[in-house]
Amino acid sequence: MDAPIHFLPDGAGIESFSVSAGVGPARVIAIHDPELIRIPELKPHRLAKGDRVLFKTRNSQECWNRSQFRERFVYIPLETAEYLADCNVQTVGVDYLSVGGYEIDGPETHRALLKAGIWIIEGLNLKDVEPGDYELICLPLNIVGSDGAPARAVLRRAG
Repeated sequence: MDAPIHFLPDGAGIESFSVSAGVGPARVIAIHDPELIRIPELKPHRLAKGDRVLFKTRNSQECWNRSQFRERFVYIPLETAEYLADCNVQTVGVDYLSVGGYEIDGPETHRALLKAGIWIIEGLNLKDVEPGDYELICLPLNIVGSDGAPARAVLRRAG
C-alpha cells in the first residue's frame, strides 16, 4: 500500500492509515479496455463517496505469470484518477505494481489519488476473483514514517 508521503512531500506516513479504508465492503470491477482504466467504463458503476474499488484488468491474466517486470500494463491515467477523486472513493486497488503507468502518468496519478485522501493498494492478483461485491480486509504493516508498506488483502464474497 502507498501512503500519502510516497508522492506528497508533506503527506503522512503509513501509520496514518485508517482501518476503514482497508476493511469493509468493496467492489471488484472488470476493466475490458486493454490499455487503460478509462472513465466511460467506470461511469456505469456509479462510484460514490467512501467506495472501495478494485480493478481487475488483463494484468491479472498476463502479468503475474512472468518473472520479469512488464512495462506495458493496464493503469489509471491522470484523468481517471481525477475522476475517482471527484467521486470521493476512499480506496483504489489495482492488479499490477503501480496505479500509474510506467512511462506516462505514474507520479501524476499517484499524486492525484493521494492528494484526494484515496488509499492505494497495488500488486493485487485478481486472476481467480470474479467481478462483484466483496468484503475486503487489507491492512498494511504499521511502519512509522514509511511511504508504503506490505499488506495482505483478503476478499470474501458479500452476502
